[in-house]
Amino acid sequence: MRKFLKWTALVFVVLIIALFAWGYAGDIPASELRKKYANAESEFVDLGGGMTVHLRDEGPKDAPAIILLHGSNASLHTWQQWVDRLGKDYRIIRYDQPGHGLTGPHPNDDYTAKAFVDVVDRVAKNRGLGKFYLGGNSMGGWATHEYAKAHPEKLLGIILVDAGGAPETKPKSLPIGFRIALTPGLNKLMSVITPRSLVETSLKQSVSNQAVVTKAEVDEYWELLRYPGNRDATVKRFGQYGSRQTPTPISDATRAVPALILWGDEDKLIPVASVKWFQTQYNDQVTHIYKGIGHLPMEEAAEQSANDVIKWLQRTPVPAKP
Repeated sequence: MRKFLKWTALVFVVLIIALFAWGYAGDIPASELRKKYANAESEFVDLGGGMTVHLRDEGPKDAPAIILLHGSNASLHTWQQWVDRLGKDYRIIRYDQPGHGLTGPHPNDDYTAKAFVDVVDRVAKNRGLGKFYLGGNSMGGWATHEYAKAHPEKLLGIILVDAGGAPETKPKSLPIGFRIALTPGLNKLMSVITPRSLVETSLKQSVSNQAVVTKAEVDEYWELLRYPGNRDATVKRFGQYGSRQTPTPISDATRAVPALILWGDEDKLIPVASVKWFQTQYNDQVTHIYKGIGHLPMEEAAEQSANDVIKWLQRTPVPAKP
């Protein structure tokens, strides 16, 4: 028995060493990442309570404002192609959500719906917005829907892009990075073992248009994940999101918020079946489903999806209000 335990312990140690040799990746200093991924439009906005977010506020300041929320393990960069197409006529505000990008962990390790809604509200107040449009992809879509439930009176409309939050919609298959983040014990290793190949594989599994998975894109995801505290935040966020309560009924005021629903028909992470549920939540909704597109239509079908947004926004022009 002792010999068996000895060999078992030896095999375990060898496996741990092999894992570290395969995928050890330390944190990257925040200053180094800011130098690489911030630009002239970047602001680091103090929202109070220890929360500072990396934010970009672009486009005419007197134009209707749109706040865009990225998805899980992404960053504000995911919206760049929409900003390029909409930024001349609309004010586009995007930021790295807590636990992501150059924002880093939430000061209270709070990744509940209430916390994400609170950050949206504080950003809107910081930017001096009255009523505005709010859009989000995946986790950001979930936060968008939750904000519409909490503050419908502040919204001109919402844009849901392969949004999370619909009940009883199981993914066809989870990218390997998501599976690890949801596996107790194994997910603890993410704070030190994060091979670039794992990030690349997860991204490839999330999209259908593989052209968007460039070297620069993979490097961006991999390096920003290694912003100090982001990997620990990922584990905590998955734990809190996984234990969220069943969605509650929404009010008539929320149902009256105009909604644009955009979805890739090949999304394996959040299946297109979720569209039907979101359509039942909003009385005034327009839906576009993109053939041959996966989880990131704003990148995989950038021109088409941006044009659909513009058409939807222009159907009832809204005068800018400070």
